[in-house]
Amino acid sequence: MKKIQKCLLPVAGFGTRFLPFTKAIPKEMLPILTKPLIQIATEEAFLSSCSFFTMIISKNKMAIKDHFSSKSDNEKLLLASKNGCALDELNTIINNCRFDYLIQEEMKGLGHAISLGKDSIGEECFGVILPDDLCINKEESVLQQMINVHSQYEDCCIVAIEEVEEENISKYGVIDGALKKGSERIFFVSDLIEKPTIEEAPTNLAIIGRYILTPEIFEILNLIEPDHRGEIQITDALKVLARKGKVVAYKFEGKRYDCGSFEGYLEANKELSISDY
Repeated sequence: MKKIQKCLLPVAGFGTRFLPFTKAIPKEMLPILTKPLIQIATEEAFLSSCSFFTMIISKNKMAIKDHFSSKSDNEKLLLASKNGCALDELNTIINNCRFDYLIQEEMKGLGHAISLGKDSIGEECFGVILPDDLCINKEESVLQQMINVHSQYEDCCIVAIEEVEEENISKYGVIDGALKKGSERIFFVSDLIEKPTIEEAPTNLAIIGRYILTPEIFEILNLIEPDHRGEIQITDALKVLARKGKVVAYKFEGKRYDCGSFEGYLEANKELSISDY
């Protein structure tokens, strides 16, 4: 089994739902208690064997790059303080991982953002994490669970899914497919629909912000036409692979907080403040 060593994080979005905070500060720097969402995402990937990160950012999000850089003057002062140990987890990642930063000049959808990572990723399977989707599990992380599934289906892309309420179905990409015999969590995907109406949705199984993608995805993304909003959707590219039997969906163990919404962000901070997270 080949290790998944690379992880791509598309973090160039505007974060308009959190204005005015996000006028100058990336939404991925929003803290869950004291730790930014972007750091939690990299820790999940790092603990799941990834040590090479490709971050798709905008020119206004250099704070993300600064967060994962060692600044000697600041470091000496911070490490000398009584709370200096709070930087230990972050510095472990900085010292053991490589970071590539690529600028997305125009916001043309998740598929477009992922396509920009082609040269950085190369011919390897790789993880994708959307930091807005905070996933918590006391056992194996969601990405690690997906890596375990990928070891059984190395030629396939793996998407994380969860059941969502009908009224929220139009916010997500939704899968159609057959449950693997003898499994409660693995589905062989036959189709995907981006943001369907309740009537159009074949299931209530929605894709959340965790993927393992094969390098074949880059070739397909180059062929995908933009949608009516001018965006290239990763769901449309995965649909092509699903028709070839190359997409597997995994109903993950754990809890997801939608930290791209104000309500989900508050819920995460409230619940995790009283847990042993």
